[in-house]
Amino acid sequence: MGEWKSIDASLVQRLAKEMDPTHLEEDCAMSQYTSFRAGGRAALLIQPGSMAELFSAVKILGAEKVPYMVMGNGSNLLFKDEGYDGAVIRIGEGLSRVFVEGNVIFAEPGVKLSQLAKIAAEHSLTGLEFACGIPGSLGGAVYMNAGAYGGEMKDVIIGTSALKRNGRMCDRRDEKLIFGYRSSVFQESDEILIGVKLLLKSGDSEQIRRTMSDLNAKRNQKQPVSLPSAGSFFKRPAGHFAGQLIEEAGLKGLQVGGARVSPMHAGFIVNEGGATAQDILDLMKIVQETVLETSGVALEPEVRIIG
Repeated sequence: MGEWKSIDASLVQRLAKEMDPTHLEEDCAMSQYTSFRAGGRAALLIQPGSMAELFSAVKILGAEKVPYMVMGNGSNLLFKDEGYDGAVIRIGEGLSRVFVEGNVIFAEPGVKLSQLAKIAAEHSLTGLEFACGIPGSLGGAVYMNAGAYGGEMKDVIIGTSALKRNGRMCDRRDEKLIFGYRSSVFQESDEILIGVKLLLKSGDSEQIRRTMSDLNAKRNQKQPVSLPSAGSFFKRPAGHFAGQLIEEAGLKGLQVGGARVSPMHAGFIVNEGGATAQDILDLMKIVQETVLETSGVALEPEVRIIG
């Protein structure tokens, strides 16, 4: 790995005074925190156990001018093998509280989307069924405007609270969230989501659960859920389906090292075992070049590539 230049012992000691030291991990293998189970290391991983710890970490990193990035459940993320020479703030269980008032849900970004869908069902609230099988966190889902089976996060979100890197708060509502296909204002603003407000509709809890069960069965039948992946690897091109284009190009099952275009669903790149980030990126490039040659369509990765 070599020596990290942006993280030193004094920084870690300062962070440890403001938060639980067990929430800090130096020279961390990020493969254990991403669904691809591949990729390099980060100089420092910070997993805040509370809002206070998050605010302290952002303040200290900013004061020390340490580069940092924010991640959620790691289900749409790939760290290059060279790693990330900075701090990674992972928003997880420590920031996952959920409050329900009538048809409105207030939630912290670390809650898993599938768990949030279950909570909605328990309160007979409909509108979030599409998210029941999405493996990411709420924060990551908002960041990407995640969607499935005809639904997207933009359909249910009415407001957010975020922390700017200068320590100030920023609340957004409705059109100021600027949602697009697999995009949101947060991809440009560089803010850290700390709260999300969702508006759902009253429904029948049993029907909601049946719908979720049906969607999960469909997902398990058609997608390679038993192997590490980042879900659909490519964005859906206008007027096309990425998986169909890849299959028509004869690439279904193509393998580079431990990475493979899934024989079950060509829109997925899976880790068959021991894949490096470079294996995945090399396979991605072959798929992009071949599909462009055969169909004239340029595929863009949906997965965030770090490093």
